[in-house]
Amino acid sequence: MRFWRKFNCTKMSAKAITEASGKDILNRHLNQNGAGAATCRFATVNANTDWSKLSVDHPWLLSTPLVVKPDQLIKRRGKLGLIGVKKSFEQVKQWIGERMNKDQKIGNAVGKLRNFIIEPFVPHSDAEEMYVCIYSHRTADTILFHHQGGVDIGDVDAKAVKLDVPVDNTLTLSDIKTVLLQKLTNASQKERVANFILALYKTFADLYFTYLEINPLVVTADNLYILDLAAKLDSTADFICRPKWGEIDYPPPFGRDAYPEEAYIADLDAKSGASLKLTILNRNGRIWTMVAGGGASVIYSDTICDLGAASELANYGEYSGAPSEQQTYEYAKTILNLMTSSPKHPDGKVLITGGGIANFTNVAATFQGIITALREFQPKLVEHNVSIFVRRAGPNYQEGLRRMREFGSTLGIPLHVFGPETHMTAICGMALGKRPIPQVASVEFSTANFLLPGGQQAQADLKAAAEASDELGADVSDGVANNHDHSNGANLNRKFFSNTTKSIVWGMQQRAVQSMLDFDFICRRDEPSVVAMVYPFTGDHKQKYYWGHKEILIPVYKKMSDAIHKHKEVDVMVNFASLRSAYDSTLEVLDFPQIRTVAIIAEGIPENMTRKLIIEANKKGVAIIGPATVGGVKPGCFKIGNTGGMLDNILHSKLYRPGSVAYVSRSGGMSNELNNIISKATDGVVEGIAIGGDRYPGSTFMDHILRYQADPEAKLLVLLGEVGGTEEYDVCTALKDGRITKPLVAWCIGTCASMFTSEVQFGHAGSCANSDQETATAKNKALRSAGAYVPDSFDTLGELIHQVYSELVKTGRIVPREEVPPPTVPMDYSWARELGLIRKPASFMTSICDERGQELIYAGMPISEVLNKDVGIGGVISLLWFQRCLPPYVCKFFEMCLMVTADHGPAVSGAHNTIVCARAGKDLVSSVVSGLLTIGDRFGGALDGSAKQFSEAYDTNLHPMEFVNKMRKEGKLIMGIGHRVKSINNPDVRVKIIKEFVMENFPQCPLLKYALEVEKITTSKKPNLILNVDGVIATAFVDMLRNCGSFTSEEAQEYINVGAINSLFVLGRSIGFIGHFMDQKRLKQGLYRHPWDDISYVIPEQYN
Repeated sequence: MRFWRKFNCTKMSAKAITEASGKDILNRHLNQNGAGAATCRFATVNANTDWSKLSVDHPWLLSTPLVVKPDQLIKRRGKLGLIGVKKSFEQVKQWIGERMNKDQKIGNAVGKLRNFIIEPFVPHSDAEEMYVCIYSHRTADTILFHHQGGVDIGDVDAKAVKLDVPVDNTLTLSDIKTVLLQKLTNASQKERVANFILALYKTFADLYFTYLEINPLVVTADNLYILDLAAKLDSTADFICRPKWGEIDYPPPFGRDAYPEEAYIADLDAKSGASLKLTILNRNGRIWTMVAGGGASVIYSDTICDLGAASELANYGEYSGAPSEQQTYEYAKTILNLMTSSPKHPDGKVLITGGGIANFTNVAATFQGIITALREFQPKLVEHNVSIFVRRAGPNYQEGLRRMREFGSTLGIPLHVFGPETHMTAICGMALGKRPIPQVASVEFSTANFLLPGGQQAQADLKAAAEASDELGADVSDGVANNHDHSNGANLNRKFFSNTTKSIVWGMQQRAVQSMLDFDFICRRDEPSVVAMVYPFTGDHKQKYYWGHKEILIPVYKKMSDAIHKHKEVDVMVNFASLRSAYDSTLEVLDFPQIRTVAIIAEGIPENMTRKLIIEANKKGVAIIGPATVGGVKPGCFKIGNTGGMLDNILHSKLYRPGSVAYVSRSGGMSNELNNIISKATDGVVEGIAIGGDRYPGSTFMDHILRYQADPEAKLLVLLGEVGGTEEYDVCTALKDGRITKPLVAWCIGTCASMFTSEVQFGHAGSCANSDQETATAKNKALRSAGAYVPDSFDTLGELIHQVYSELVKTGRIVPREEVPPPTVPMDYSWARELGLIRKPASFMTSICDERGQELIYAGMPISEVLNKDVGIGGVISLLWFQRCLPPYVCKFFEMCLMVTADHGPAVSGAHNTIVCARAGKDLVSSVVSGLLTIGDRFGGALDGSAKQFSEAYDTNLHPMEFVNKMRKEGKLIMGIGHRVKSINNPDVRVKIIKEFVMENFPQCPLLKYALEVEKITTSKKPNLILNVDGVIATAFVDMLRNCGSFTSEEAQEYINVGAINSLFVLGRSIGFIGHFMDQKRLKQGLYRHPWDDISYVIPEQYN
């Protein structure tokens, strides 16, 4: 029976798998490593299982005593009476039938039993049962072994023997026998068990397990049997291990059904570079959330639970990482559908659309997606009496909030909108009636200070003023250790950044680089902090950026070694590599001693890789910030990538000059919120680091807090911890033993986890409690006991920070500096235009297609509707050429014209040119263009001319005979009349088909009838002067324009005048030209040379 160590919530990376999945993986890989174990025989059963087929697929079911149990991540199944032992196949069917889809209460969770596993019963004694467990942590993998396993094992941590295998170390048989197997006295048994554990560990490491428990492992005289198994995989290693894992389903925790909406959002998340998460907690709850940011999503849930509404909280989730407008729309639509499809609530329902201050997500774009969804569900929102509360900030938030307010006035339900002037979680109290709703919010509409003409001189004046102010306090670069001295180690008390820090950026991240340069500029740095970029997918070149209003060039290198060797002053790398390449690129840079700090931005790096990076970095004295981080900021000196968001937020949070408060957080989004909170409560931030949301951050809370402790500029420390892990207890110890003497304000988010009846996937990989000690509540209590200042909730964090800061000012430990006016800064043209601050005449105008929104639009019709209505290529032509949906018979006419004009053999000039070019080795486009260039009055281009001639004659009431005589008198050919091969006696079938279709389907076709009268006259003179394909299409086209009811007479004439009719021939014949090109390539025809005997050489007899 499994013991399975306690988990209160599911991590994003380490995900539990079913027992069947775990045994299937071990069956395929364990014995390849020399385990010598029996193959696990099992069969799985659910409500749809065909029992007859099951017994055919697994014949042992009919001949062996069986064990049956649910396979739904349930712990202590034996203690709960959920294991049937020594049963026949019929008894197993009955046992499962009695429990299938029945409610089962386990702890506080109630769920239905739906999945079961059946295995052969293995006869054995209690003495043959053993316990083995392997789990990973930051510095090692721990193996637990106890010589007595089974259902009554009790406290494994107290009983089992432990063996730590440090990261990147090799486990040996000797280690296993000496440390783990001391209680096994039988030499043969010890050897077999040692070999099994060695093979199990190798499988654990190779296949990126994070947890693997077997209880019991039955060791008989002749075999080893894995009876009960619990396992977790590092799901971020899917791109490495999928061939070995196979298809893995990660089941929801027991007590929470897997909803199709959750699967839909998970699928969106997998296909997106953004992060989209959804967990349904209470389908009928009245409080629904749509929160931006992983850390913010936890804090909103905490606050709602703290306010006593845990039982009414309907969902947990988050959207972050700059999702597109369409992705945000899909996410919002899913939540609104859930909210309005559940029963109405007598008190109405609440939608909290919150978030911190975004670093790089365009708030206006995401809000547009939410607004579109709200508009779609407006009647249902009114029906369910929904109130909506919005709080958000970040890039372009002013426009986003304006749109939301404007839309709210038409929605018909209460919609309250707030920005960064309102505390992040204040809307929770408003929504629940615990806090008054301000009637008029003090909205800050400024977005950034412009650098106006003469601003460069003003900038110099401000810099001088700032330098004078700095003399009142410590110099921002005081005490910076020599960054090239490896003796300091990675995590000792050195400053990471100064106002002369130089960095290399890995990845083509133009927006992030420009953001860093703009920050440098407003901090009045003398030189940019980014001196080079590395991008291995292009050759060496230079990229253009702005330094203030001036343009500068930053070199981009293909090789890291070139960048390092040419820029010896660099000591920081900002790594934007993807999760697949971040490991290798970071390992590469660790080989260069001048690099002292590496920030890894990518989320989802496999945990084994991260742990190896940490070991290597520590060996070489390099500090790692991340992975899964936005980075960090040292006001007045340096910022990493997109940290701090847009310039308006940097100015608003006063990050352009140092303050007195140093903070460390896991969440990148929440670090920006901390910037805002600290700027309002104190004189601002002196340094802030987001260590990253992954389970194993490269640097820890303590690494940075001890740096801040040693930094004379940092007077007040702030820690924003999370549920999961034990790093906060290191801080408690340091507070108690005196290593931390500066005042510390601390809060751990995730207090809501203990209030949920089932496990919940929080936004960060490390947000998971493996024991009661790792809960946010326990850590907050321990921090308070150790002497930290701990608020009652995140809601009052800012107030507590202000209180402690005020005391430090009062006692003289902080002397606020004289405030320098915020610097001016130029704004990018593209951003200023997006904010609506400037306008400019467009260089182009278009009225047929728009690709900017949620989906492509053809003349007002979304592409999905184009496909769903099956308008065909004729319908697409009507939309893109004529900006309207034309009648079906017109669309059919277009398609017929394309078919009959697609080709006319290889001898015509256009096809001939295409063939010659193709045989000369030219590409498709060149060959087709050469054919198209022959289209004109003599070849194929007669449609426009024919339409003009016939329509002018008809419109001036010329009799057909008068028209023919007029053209003869003027010496002009009648376009659309005549054919080289076809005649009145050998008619062109194409003309016949189109003529009959037009006569039968067009409401009127006077011009075609007029042309047929002309044909009677011309064929009486010569039989091949028939109305040809060009003529019949041209006249029918004019009849369509004039008589289908979709065009005015002026519009119809305009299309004739602009040459639109010839478009059908150009489009149709392109099909044939492409066919000739492909035909020549397929036939592998060589270079064409025209034969001499087909050329008449007319050369003068002598040279004059």
